[in-house]
Amino acid sequence: MSTTTESPAQGAATQPISLRDRLSAWAEIMQTANAPLDKPLDTVGKWLVMTRATVFPMTLWSGTIGALLAVEQTRVTGGVSIDWLAVVVAVVGIVLAHAANNLINDYFDQSQGIDTDGYVRALYAPHPVLSGWISRAGLRNAILALTAIDGAIMLFLAARNPQPVLLVAFALAGLFLSVFYVAPPFSLKRRGLGELDVFLTWGPLMIGGTYLVATGTVPVWVLVFSMPYALLVTSVLFGKHIDKIDADKRKGVHTMPVLLGERNARRVAQGLMIAFYPIVIGSALIGWIGGFYEKMRPVEFWAMHAAIAATGGLLVVLFGRRLSRALQPG
Repeated sequence: MSTTTESPAQGAATQPISLRDRLSAWAEIMQTANAPLDKPLDTVGKWLVMTRATVFPMTLWSGTIGALLAVEQTRVTGGVSIDWLAVVVAVVGIVLAHAANNLINDYFDQSQGIDTDGYVRALYAPHPVLSGWISRAGLRNAILALTAIDGAIMLFLAARNPQPVLLVAFALAGLFLSVFYVAPPFSLKRRGLGELDVFLTWGPLMIGGTYLVATGTVPVWVLVFSMPYALLVTSVLFGKHIDKIDADKRKGVHTMPVLLGERNARRVAQGLMIAFYPIVIGSALIGWIGGFYEKMRPVEFWAMHAAIAATGGLLVVLFGRRLSRALQPG
């Protein structure tokens, strides 16, 4: 078993741990995704590692962007009021959903023989079951508990929202994409659809869903404006899957980078990262927020996005080689 799945200082956890040591250990976990080797590990720290809390900021940003778009709409039109309690509860809910998703991935990937001691997952951070930190039954129960809490949050938010059916639809769509990212019978990651899953989840569903919770509505422009950030989150997954191309091929996991090949996958990852900037900057400069999209004819809408795509492609052509060299290992 990889040394990354071991925690030499865990024995010290049986002794009293100072608050300073706890905070220091938690901070290291959030920075490295691994248990500290020279500090005692408490229960909170162990769960931070097992849920891979180091990536929770991506989800916090999705919720924050949704809330900020609601604030901006209120400032510009004055016709929208924000339910701040619902926003806070919703952000807590999507973070818990992210934690559940990470545990679901570990549970099903191990049950399908993908996560093993020698596979990449167990090498960069401790796997909950393979590390011996929790049993499969315990992992399953943790998933069910987090899902139940999120279900209660969904019902609470639906009761406060003027569009409860739409809100429940957003929540259930997120649950579907979370579970079946790895779980059979769909196993979206294995079919080259995992990247699309993440794009939809961290963009339209999380950002649009937070806006819906905040205001009771979700106009088309919010869903569109969620896409630049969704591209960034998807680029993170692309990079992760590029690192695992050979291992995933051997396991029969056909992620998008496996299907594209390493060279093409790197190009796509570059395009995803670069496209974020012109879209966001252009949106801010030209004012593509608010009712702008609602007023456009379909031809204008798609022509504008074709121009955005062409701009992104031009940037890849101009700067792609330099960025590719920067991304080369070593």
